[in-house]
Amino acid sequence: MYNFDEVVTRYNTASSKWDVKNNELPMSIADMDFKTCPVVIEAIENRIKIGAFGYSYPTEEWKESIINWWKNYHNFTFDSQNIIFSTGVIPSISACVNRLTNIGDNIVLLTPVYNIFVNSIVNHGRHLVESELLYKDNEYSIDYLDLEEKLSHPLTTMLILCNPHNPIGKIWDKDDLYKIAKLCKQYGVIVLSDEIHCDLCDANSSYTPFLSVSRDAQEIGVMLLSASKAFNLAGLQGSAVVILNELTFNKVQRALNSYEVAEPNFFVIDAMISAFNNGREWLLNLNDYLEKNKNYAKTFIRNNLPNLKVIDGKATYLLWIDCREITSNTDELQEFLKNETGLILSNGSSYKGNGHYFLRMNIATQRIRLEDGLKRLENGIRRFLKRK
Repeated sequence: MYNFDEVVTRYNTASSKWDVKNNELPMSIADMDFKTCPVVIEAIENRIKIGAFGYSYPTEEWKESIINWWKNYHNFTFDSQNIIFSTGVIPSISACVNRLTNIGDNIVLLTPVYNIFVNSIVNHGRHLVESELLYKDNEYSIDYLDLEEKLSHPLTTMLILCNPHNPIGKIWDKDDLYKIAKLCKQYGVIVLSDEIHCDLCDANSSYTPFLSVSRDAQEIGVMLLSASKAFNLAGLQGSAVVILNELTFNKVQRALNSYEVAEPNFFVIDAMISAFNNGREWLLNLNDYLEKNKNYAKTFIRNNLPNLKVIDGKATYLLWIDCREITSNTDELQEFLKNETGLILSNGSSYKGNGHYFLRMNIATQRIRLEDGLKRLENGIRRFLKRK
């Protein structure tokens, strides 16, 4: 019914991902190469027909579409007065950092983690504190002794959580989220939980919303949601902030308005409503395609590149590839692959923690492009090993 093999040409479209040379294949920036679901395209086309593109506002229908989605598919209920519109998860994080913490405060990250979090911290005069995830037997876990030490510092006021976790693809279970909430409540630390990848989980896997795990989580938590990853709407710039604590809600609402990131563009409200109200079938088909792509890539790497190991992440469309048997400097490897084969991957060092051993590959593309990317990876790694 949905043709995810259809090749979508994005050259010369001012695409951040596809503004590359003709021989290059970008598998780095985390957006998908698929058209969004037909009902979203239809909703946008209907807006275009109006012809006058004036100011818009987030409607009650927009709020209800989000409430119903999380109730029906993630077993978590909240009210319309708990939701604020924002132009994106990162603008929301930056606004929260500015309003909920002070210059010189410590903000904790569980690393390796999405690199733009770092910018939201250091660009606003706060101190990044890493609690590096434990890595053993191709699996990541939280070092709770280290985390508690970092949270207990008197200058620590915030933890930015990624749930599910980018780049490792891990879905934090209820027990982990409960422990995080309990520790942060104990030490008076606010949790910003980025849940933008929550609808991109493998079959028989599901995520737990942070705010759903306990009263502690609801008292200290700020949950950041969007349709942008699951429905490929990042360029429309729309997200939601969900907060159950009234005082925190008021502070964040003021912050988002102060930084002028609380007003939607003309298209995004109807696009998000359409995605959440009518896009479920398309999303299930998408996740099935992505899981097959993931399994194909893992099998290819296991059979052809035994020196590489792929983390068994159950969420996101990103592969986190362990290259430590080849190099401890994946910045050099990433640049080599780009120059020698045209394959563009994300260098792992930017994600902090033990990321310097890793590369990140985006497999949310047509199978023919994935096959091309994996062949380039194989050829590039072999050339890299011969050079050394």
